[in-house]
Amino acid sequence: MMKVAIVGCGGSGKSYLARELGKILDAPVTHLDAAFYDDDWNALPMDKFAELQRELVAEPRWVIDGNYNSTLQIRLESCDTVVLMDVSTISALYGIFSRQLRHGAGHKGNGVHNRIHWGVIKYVATYRRKMRPRVMAKINEFASSRSNVVLLANRQQTRRWLQQVAAQHS
Repeated sequence: MMKVAIVGCGGSGKSYLARELGKILDAPVTHLDAAFYDDDWNALPMDKFAELQRELVAEPRWVIDGNYNSTLQIRLESCDTVVLMDVSTISALYGIFSRQLRHGAGHKGNGVHNRIHWGVIKYVATYRRKMRPRVMAKINEFASSRSNVVLLANRQQTRRWLQQVAAQHS
């Protein structure tokens, strides 16, 4: 496990998993929200965002968290492990609101990018029905034959998986 793409709904725990996995694997971690948005929430143009990801995945080791379905293929074609944070809608909604309470709004430098508005709530509330099938289709098309695919359904399962990975890499 040297190149890990972590995907899933907002509030599912992607950034937490990326930070912990990066420590275990001694791999650089990239939070795509931090790469895509500047401090004023201005988005990077998509062509530059895609090019940045091509540069990141060319490295020998990495952990990258974030959905960004339009550029997901870049990460899937290069990773050896895909982790889908496949948590329930209620858990993801809890995740975005509890993160807001814990960290406040804005950029925190550790992958935490909080900005809750109606669009974010709607995205999280409809992720399993609308976006998850699209993400699964891309995983099946671009990663499943070459990569280990891990589905993590809740935070307890995520902690257990991290412990297993740590035991294998100690």
